[in-house]
This record gives sequence, C-alpha cells and structure tokens, in this order.
Amino acid sequence: MQRLATRIVDKPWGRKGIDPRFHVDPKRQVGEIWFEPPADRPLDVMVKYLFTTERLSVQVHPDDIAAHERGHARGKDECWIILDADKDAELGIGTVRDLSPDEVMAAARDGSIVDLIDWRRPRAGDFIYNPAGTIHAIGPGLTVLEIQQAIDLTYRLYDYGRPRKLHPEEAVDVVRAMPHHHALDTHVGEQSRVLVGGPHFGVAWCAGAAPELPLLIRDVQLLPIDAPVGELKPGECALIDSGTARSLTSEGRFVLAWSTETRGS
Repeated sequence: MQRLATRIVDKPWGRKGIDPRFHVDPKRQVGEIWFEPPADRPLDVMVKYLFTTERLSVQVHPDDIAAHERGHARGKDECWIILDADKDAELGIGTVRDLSPDEVMAAARDGSIVDLIDWRRPRAGDFIYNPAGTIHAIGPGLTVLEIQQAIDLTYRLYDYGRPRKLHPEEAVDVVRAMPHHHALDTHVGEQSRVLVGGPHFGVAWCAGAAPELPLLIRDVQLLPIDAPVGELKPGECALIDSGTARSLTSEGRFVLAWSTETRGS
C-alpha cells in the first residue's frame, strides 16, 4: 500500500468547515482535494473530492481523438459519486433539448446556456457517468467523489461573470449538446458492484468487501469512505496491487478506481 500525497485546492465556490476526516483548517474555503501520483509513476486515472457552495462553470471536455489533435495526451471522461447533498443541491448535465453548435455559441455568449442545462436534484448515493462532449455544471450543496481520466483539460462555455478564461471556440468543436441518458447512471445502495468497466477506467463501489473485479486492472487506487480499510483512513487514498484489491474488507464502504487503458494508448 502506497499512500498518495494530498493536495488541497481552495476555490471561491468551495466550502469552509469540511468533514474533519480530511484534517483541513476549517477556515479554508476548500473546493477540491486531489491525490498526487508518485513522482516516478504517472497515473492514467485521477481521483478527487469536490465541495461546492455555488454553481461551477458550464463546461465540456474533449474526447481522446479531439485531445490528441490538439496536442494533449488524452481526453476526459469522468464520473461522479454523490457522497452528500443538501436539500437544495443541484447538478446540471446534458441539455433540455438538442442544440446546434450555433445555438450553443449564442447561448454561451448571452448566458442563456444556464437555462438550457438539465438541472437535477441529486441525492447521496447517485452515480453519474459524464462522457467527453457532454455539457455539464456541478451545482451547490454537494460533496462529490470524482473519478476521471488524468488530465486537467476543460473548455468553459460560461462562468457567471467570474474572471476566468472561456473557451467557446474550442468547446463548440467537441460538444454534443443533447439530453443526457447514460446506461451507467445508477444509485449505489448497499451492494458491492463494479460501476464502470472501461474504456478508460474502472470504478467499484464496495460495501464491506470488494465485488468480483475484472482480470486486467492496473494502478488500483483505494479510497475509504466512512471506515478505515486496514491502516488507510477515510479521506486518504493509496495505490494497491490488484491482488490486494480483490481481498479487501472493511466495516464500512470504500471505492476502488483503476486504469483499463493500455500503457501508451
């Protein structure tokens, strides 16, 4: 087991007084907690926590093909496990109807893109898969565990007047503006199961013990949620080998995330 270093990222939309398990100064306005890969071992999968009090930007990520064309190592599929949700929490994914590229550009310019997002009321335990090309915006009142392809590659369409760069031209070339319906979306419940099996990464929700895992998994990351797993505590993350992953047990719940990509792809 190799613990990964924690990186705390303050954000204007973040939250003060996050769960004590993260051992963060309660005065800090924390938006994200990342786990750094070892210096000598790059990882294809990134796992992080998000803590929100405001709407994040309306954005989209490119897929592998578009990212490669623009000189990036990979695109960005991601998924979310909602760990906690206030009664007024919201999350936007997909659009309320199909939009043409011209409609997306015009709506991004005048801000009406916000009203075209499909805003939902998520609840703790919801699992949502967000494939590259999908318009989305995480809203306030959420604690989210995000698993994604390991790249910081985001095209912002609209950001509520915040002084950050927007990327409408880049976004319009990769966006698929349509209602979001994904076969992997579910509610995790109290049963261990594999939530994602590829093509870029795998994710398992584990209640007490790991489910049966695929044969070919690599760079497995372990994240205890509400009880320790061995010496690893909630709020921490560690790299483990595939054999260890298959035999893990806990008095609580934990998440496993791993790469399914062929090295160099």
